[in-house]
Amino acid sequence: MSRQPGDQLALVAFMQAGNTSVYAGSWRHPATEHRYLDASYYADLGRLLERGLFDLMFFDDRLAMPGIHGGSVADAVRYGARPVKLDLSVVLGVLSQATSRIGLGATYSTTYHAPFHVARTFGTLDHLSGGRAAWNVVTSVNDREAQNFGVNQHMSPTERYDRADEFLEAVVGLWDTWEDGALVRDRASGIYADPSKVHELNYHGAHFDVRGPLTVPRSPQGHPVLLQAGSSGRGRDFAARWAELIFTGDPGIEVARNHYAEQKARIAEFGRDPGAVKICPMAYTVVGESEAHAAEREQMFLNDLVDPMASLTLLSELMNYDFSAHDLDEIVTDELVDKSTGIRGLVQNLRTHIGDTVRIRDLAGHRATLLQGPRFVGTATQVADQMEEWFMTDACDGFVLAATHLPGSFEDVVRMVVPELQRRGLYRTEYTGSTLREHLGLERSPAAPRQPAGPAHV
Repeated sequence: MSRQPGDQLALVAFMQAGNTSVYAGSWRHPATEHRYLDASYYADLGRLLERGLFDLMFFDDRLAMPGIHGGSVADAVRYGARPVKLDLSVVLGVLSQATSRIGLGATYSTTYHAPFHVARTFGTLDHLSGGRAAWNVVTSVNDREAQNFGVNQHMSPTERYDRADEFLEAVVGLWDTWEDGALVRDRASGIYADPSKVHELNYHGAHFDVRGPLTVPRSPQGHPVLLQAGSSGRGRDFAARWAELIFTGDPGIEVARNHYAEQKARIAEFGRDPGAVKICPMAYTVVGESEAHAAEREQMFLNDLVDPMASLTLLSELMNYDFSAHDLDEIVTDELVDKSTGIRGLVQNLRTHIGDTVRIRDLAGHRATLLQGPRFVGTATQVADQMEEWFMTDACDGFVLAATHLPGSFEDVVRMVVPELQRRGLYRTEYTGSTLREHLGLERSPAAPRQPAGPAHV
């Protein structure tokens, strides 16, 4: 697809409700605020990003403390490798009242939650935020998460995606159990709602049986926005079927262009409009007053602050495999990839970018657990140049920006990069809508026609 005059890129903030940003060394940065157990911290971040006119802030999550590495959580606790993860429904409740325009998203697992629970949580958030809710759909990644929910071993990728497809069918079906106009609220007649417009779902699948209806009326967006980040073949198919915003981990612009074209083609194969799905790679921005200043900041922000053991701890969590017995210079073999879960797409991307020889340090270093996408480093003009090149050459529709430290990393973007993008006409100068769908240029989701219940019809 080619860009049209006036096309503007999307900006999404990638958040963690815990002691670090996605970058494991961020807690050590001298300017990092350690207020992550205080509601005002999230409220302040939300207001900052809203001043920068971001489309969305969404929170990553895991349902376990990292404990695969060495069979213990000790290194995660010792090195601050994301041992703290707060309940996102409460965090987003705070943000829904502290902000008024920016989209609000959270990660919820299709493996360890129930469809009714997720449908109700995000339907409620969409109402209380005035139509700003987004769900980042994940299938979860490791055995530690399984064990926190009474299961000894994590499901295979095929099982997880089979379950996830049914999960989405049930959740979307529940959001449609209330039709538009169902609420009457006629005090004189005593009629609260029209029962002919509220329906049981009666979904029956191999993994779920869900009766419904949902206890939350149809929400302002119709459906909250769906995010997904699958990078393997099955994950990309899942995203092509369901996602409205896909965030990727492509390490270079050529890889990103190929991924962008391939993913848009998959979306079309599923009968959907590729132009209605945003594809946004994760990226770091390191902005300086000069090029030399930016390079100094990059060295400190992204290279000096993380302990290698923290990287291996997070890598073990991500790959569901204990790397404690491996040397950093060992080559990542197909056999090793087969032993892990949820990492195949990442290894494929790295092989495309750096060659067939991928070592464990490539996964554990800045190419993977610390940075799955590009670094945009330089002055505000130079950073904007790099972002513009990606956007204008069909490598992306925008960016999911991760923070080197908080709040300073996003303060730099809002203060220096956003005005430069606005000057070029690549970014909004004000919010023109009130819902997240309006920010992203997406239509409000219509209710599905009433059909017989079941996996094939939802």
